Amino acid sequence: MSDFTEFSFPSKDGVHQCRASLWTRPDTAPRAVVQIVHGVAEYAGRYGHFARYLADRGFVVCGGDHLGHGKTADDGKYGYFGKKDGWTLVTADVRRLRVLMGEKHPNVPYFLLGHSMGSFLARTYLCAYPGTVDGCILSGTGQEKPALVAAGKAVASAICAVKGPETVSPLVNRLSLGAYNKQFAPNRTSADWICRDESVVDAYLKDPFCTFMPTAGMFRDMMGGLQYISSQEALSRMDPSTPVYLFSGDRDPVGTNGEGVKKVYGFFKDHGTADLTMKLYPGGRHEMLNEINKGEVYADVLAWLEKHI
Repeated sequence: MSDFTEFSFPSKDGVHQCRASLWTRPDTAPRAVVQIVHGVAEYAGRYGHFARYLADRGFVVCGGDHLGHGKTADDGKYGYFGKKDGWTLVTADVRRLRVLMGEKHPNVPYFLLGHSMGSFLARTYLCAYPGTVDGCILSGTGQEKPALVAAGKAVASAICAVKGPETVSPLVNRLSLGAYNKQFAPNRTSADWICRDESVVDAYLKDPFCTFMPTAGMFRDMMGGLQYISSQEALSRMDPSTPVYLFSGDRDPVGTNGEGVKKVYGFFKDHGTADLTMKLYPGGRHEMLNEINKGEVYADVLAWLEKHI
C-alpha cells in the first residue's frame, strides 16, 4: 500500500509556501516520478485515488497546490495568482517542484501530467524549460480561437484596471467555467460538465477548495498563458524529442468536444514532436480521471508511462 505525506516549498513569488502532496510506496525503488499539475478551482489532493493507483505500481507521484489554490492559499486569496506575472510565477513553481523531486530521485524518469488549466501550465513548461522532463501527459486540454482568448483577456484586464486584480467578477465566471455547463442542459448541478459520475460532481461541489470563483487577475493571466502556448515563438522552443500523450473526453467543453484537443495535437505535430499520441473517450466529459470508465483511463495512462520509462 502507498503512503501519503505533505510538504512545502517556497513559491517563486517570495511570499507563499506552496503546499505539495506526495504518494510513495515504502521500501520500493521508484520506477519514475509523475508530477501532477492541477486545474482551476481544485488542488493536488483531489488526485489521490489516481495517485495511489500509480504509487501501488511503483511510481512516486507528487503535485503542488498552485498560488491561490488549496492549502497554498493560506491567506484566503483563492483564485488569485498575484498582482502581475502570475502565469510566469505558477509555471516557475511547477519547475521548482520538478527540481526538488529530481534532487530526491536523481536519474529516475520524470513525467508531467497536467489537467485542464494544469495542461496549459504543462504546455507552458515545455516551452519555458525544454528537455527537462522525459514525457508529458495532457488531460482535458484545449485551445480556444485566438479572437475569443484575446477578448477574454481584454475583459479581465479592464476589470483589473478598474477594480483591481483580486476582484471576483460574475461576468468573468460566466465567460469561463460558467459557460461549460450549457451543453448538458437540463442541468442537475452547476458542475455537470466535470464528469458523468454524480458522486464525484457532488463531492466537488461540497469541497471548500473547489467552490470559489477565479479572480479577474487569474483569468487575465490564464488567457495570457493561452496566447503564449499557441504562439510560434513559444512552440518553436519545445524539445521535439519529448514524448506527449493527450487524452480527453469527446464531450469535454474545455476541449471543444475534441476539436480543441485535435488542434493542440496539431501544434505538437507541426513543431516536430516525434512521439505523439492522442485518445478521445466517447461520451467522456472533462475529468477523465474521475469518469465512470476511469479504470480504463488509468490503465491507458499506465501503459503509456511504462512504454516510456
